[in-house]
Amino acid sequence: MTMTAELKQALDEMKSVWTQFQEVDKRHDEEIKKFGAATQETKEQLDNINTKLDEIEKKGQEIEKKLARSRVFGGGEAKEQENEFHAEYKNALFGGLKNLGLGNDLTPDQKKYLIDRSLWTPELKALATDNDTQAGYLVTPEYIREIIKGVVEFSPLRNLARVRQTTSKSVQIPVRTGTHSAQWTSERGTRTETTGTKYGLEDIPTHEMYADIRISRQSLEDAVFDLESEIKMEMQEQFGVAEGTAFITGSGIGQPEGVLTNTSIGEIVSGNASDITADSLISLYFELKDAYARNASWLMKRSTLKKVRQFKDSQGNYLWQPGIAGAATPATILDRPYEECVDMPAVAANAYPVVFGDFRRGYTIIDRIQITIQRLNELHAASGQIGFLGWKRVGGQVVLAEAIKKLKVAV
Repeated sequence: MTMTAELKQALDEMKSVWTQFQEVDKRHDEEIKKFGAATQETKEQLDNINTKLDEIEKKGQEIEKKLARSRVFGGGEAKEQENEFHAEYKNALFGGLKNLGLGNDLTPDQKKYLIDRSLWTPELKALATDNDTQAGYLVTPEYIREIIKGVVEFSPLRNLARVRQTTSKSVQIPVRTGTHSAQWTSERGTRTETTGTKYGLEDIPTHEMYADIRISRQSLEDAVFDLESEIKMEMQEQFGVAEGTAFITGSGIGQPEGVLTNTSIGEIVSGNASDITADSLISLYFELKDAYARNASWLMKRSTLKKVRQFKDSQGNYLWQPGIAGAATPATILDRPYEECVDMPAVAANAYPVVFGDFRRGYTIIDRIQITIQRLNELHAASGQIGFLGWKRVGGQVVLAEAIKKLKVAV
């Protein structure tokens, strides 16, 4: 089989395998949409097809290189040209050796091949990009001024909670802690004072977080990217990550108080020592007072949502309902919207993987100072560096515990 035929065969095989890849990849996406993740069988099939595609591509590249080297002998079928050359060279060489002592008996072509050694390996005369000194230095890759970045995940509580701006170090909010009750009486009955109304004070301090990044002056001067803008963007992202984590699991000491940290928030157990159950989600829903439940949202990790999507109620209806009526009707669980939260714990024994509540009434975030970044030109000048100091002051804590409930994985 000629090299051209081999290349055609490789291309045909590539098309066939690519068709398989498209089919399996489509099934892979459908499984993720339906179940939250692809099956192990589909993943393995996709990996095997990718490996096969790599092998075919490598094989095709090798054939193309051979064809490119052979084409220096002229047009037409490269392999046939190569064979013709070697046959001619072989006859000349053998003829020359036979008549080695009788040089005058050599034909002009025989003398040409025996004397001019450069014709013995004519492919070395062609410029090739796989050799730097021949032509490789002249072929440069395209450089795209764009940085490929992985997604940075944030906890969404800032979008759900009440957010206030302040110019003070902390915020104090009066809280009603007790109420009086009305009493029945007769027309001329004695009326005594009704008591029980009490108030407290919720104090929400603001906390500071910072980032100190240093970079060499020459890097700022010579980089093809605007590294100063990149540094500022990185700071903004990481501040968002840090505060999002604190809003969920923060200790409340030197940082915001997390929803899962507050001990006043009520909880129910899942009824299973190592997993959540459909019944426990229904119980959690009805554990919340009706006034809060009407405006409540679910908060859970993506891996937990995968489990929830498979739950059904006693009538066989899925608890999870996809949002198919447009943006105005989001996907829901028991008719209430949910948010994927990267900082929520995964399902495990004694963990709290699900929270349900009216976060706008139950949790308050206080912004004191938005992200501020200061460029330090002189501080690190002796070491040829420039510093970027960024900071933000923010507070957050549970202000109405009864508006939020959490689910514990336990019996």
